[in-house]
Amino acid sequence: MRLLLVAVGQRQPAWADTAYEDFAKRFPPELKLELKAVKAETRGSRTAEQLMAAEAARIEAALPKGVRRVILDERGERRTSVQLAERLKLWMGEGRDAALIIGGPDGLHPDLKATADETLRLSDLTLPHAFARVLLAEGLYRAWTVTTGHPYHRE
Repeated sequence: MRLLLVAVGQRQPAWADTAYEDFAKRFPPELKLELKAVKAETRGSRTAEQLMAAEAARIEAALPKGVRRVILDERGERRTSVQLAERLKLWMGEGRDAALIIGGPDGLHPDLKATADETLRLSDLTLPHAFARVLLAEGLYRAWTVTTGHPYHRE
């Protein structure tokens, strides 16, 4: 199974890329975490609606057919690490890849949000995209360790 982190924005600070890669390489071969970064629209004279629509088209193009769509949104469901592990176990048992989708500075277009299989939140705080990628990678890794009984997570 693959976990695809589909995120708007191709250029992140070096520290964020390093931290993300550190967690991504920890996943086992049967559960790969892959980043698919899509180009953010240049902010200018267009409306937020137009920007989100263009970014949504890029996200759609990056998503494989039949993938589970997990939208990251500030209004999504809160999950503890153990609850995320339960979701991960369910996704793994389902037998299809899961895409976790992070929008651009204006968020995700409502039409794209409407295609979600589920919606999660990372935090009650507003996070820079670099932090969100790293936090999500760590959270998914922690969830995997919970499912396998690995000592990384402690209750």
